[in-house]
Amino acid sequence: MEGELAIRAVMIVMVVALCGAVPTTSPSQQELTKAQDYLSQFFSDVGVSPPNSVWRSSLDSFEDTLRKMQEYFGLEVTGQLDSNTMEVMGRPRCGFTDVSSYSHFEGRPKWGKTVITYRITDYTPDLSQSAVDATLAKALKLYSDVVPLDFKQIHSGTADMMITFRTRDHGDFAPFDGQNGVLAHAFSPGEGHGGDTHFDEDENWTLTSTGANLFLVAAHEFGHALGLAHSQVQTALMYPNYQYVNTEGYKLPDDDRQGVQAIYGIRATSGQPTTKPDPQPTPESDPEPTPDRCSRILMFDAVTSIQRNLYFFKNGYFWKRSSSWDGITMKRIQSVWPGISKVDAAYEYKKTDTVIFFEGDHYWGIRGNTVLPGYPKPLSDFGFPLFVTKVDAAVHVSFTSRTLLFVGNRYWSYNERGGRMDVGYPKFTHRNLPGIGFRVDAAFENKGYLYFSYGSRQTEYDYPRRRALRTLLNYRWMDCN
Repeated sequence: MEGELAIRAVMIVMVVALCGAVPTTSPSQQELTKAQDYLSQFFSDVGVSPPNSVWRSSLDSFEDTLRKMQEYFGLEVTGQLDSNTMEVMGRPRCGFTDVSSYSHFEGRPKWGKTVITYRITDYTPDLSQSAVDATLAKALKLYSDVVPLDFKQIHSGTADMMITFRTRDHGDFAPFDGQNGVLAHAFSPGEGHGGDTHFDEDENWTLTSTGANLFLVAAHEFGHALGLAHSQVQTALMYPNYQYVNTEGYKLPDDDRQGVQAIYGIRATSGQPTTKPDPQPTPESDPEPTPDRCSRILMFDAVTSIQRNLYFFKNGYFWKRSSSWDGITMKRIQSVWPGISKVDAAYEYKKTDTVIFFEGDHYWGIRGNTVLPGYPKPLSDFGFPLFVTKVDAAVHVSFTSRTLLFVGNRYWSYNERGGRMDVGYPKFTHRNLPGIGFRVDAAFENKGYLYFSYGSRQTEYDYPRRRALRTLLNYRWMDCN
């Protein structure tokens, strides 16, 4: 009983310490927890102890960090969790921490090159692909207009800046939190994930004042990808909280311009275009340089089983993982199947010993190392509507005799026995296959489980139960240390 009274007394002292004189309405436990989470994520390198801790040192840590946050946003510095402070904590914002001694990241990381490549590995269904391409190029041009950098879009392989729209836990130890809250985040320049930019697909992405304006959010995140930290200037693009402004004729604000020019210098006026999107590669194009199977950011174009062996396709090549486990071999696709330069999606139908390769707007029938006569055929012959010009992924589900075919954020179901698409499709992937996200890059079956890859990660899936079991990195299939 005495222990309980002591704890209650400490809690009363805590409320007074947090809020000064006892207020008429104290913060709820939920509000205190949200505040602690916010401060831990954005204003502390080591985390903030919960404000309901009975230890005085923890209370001091929470108060000190809260004061730091209030000072940063120009609020009255009281150490109290008042309504103004909670309102600022509730605003949509960037996912980067606000603790920084400089306007640049510590050590001033920068790109040691003048041409920076970027690749959009997936697109939000909220906007057309062409609109996303144009918007991100426009956001990058804000920087190339003022510093001597050029940005080049590529459509395959690994770029300096890999751009993706994902939800929740997406493999970088910084999960998104659903609509509003954290809108996006990006990594500072460097190897590996350096420069990579991730957008929360749970947001409503727009080009207007409603929802989350993609141009403004992308321009902010690209600032991080170039080496800028957050700014305390409320009119700056790099201010941490999202704020809509008219984007017509938008130029980089002075604070941001001075920050990025301090890293890269000033661009001499040339009148030349500074973003250089590459056209989509054609089937006749040479493959990309030999891919690295042990890269931690390895992404697959397609995966399928062929006569009990697994084949992983990437940039005009494939790796064969033998079922007898005699190592992994790599070859060019054309060296085995002449006339086929790239595989976008593939699946095996074991009952007829046939493999289907999808390449662009057509598909091939394969048996062993032989292309079957009569191929290639247009996707419309498979049962797709004319607007489908590429299949992203395919996997055959043996116990249903159905093949799932993924295009964008939807999928079709093909009846192998009937030779036709099932009625009622396409369906949204994230609704009908919960746990694998909005899009699929590659899919395959192995030992009774389905594997859905997206970017460098994949989900092991129990299809009968519609349940995600675990998340893996793609390169784990490549026998790497």
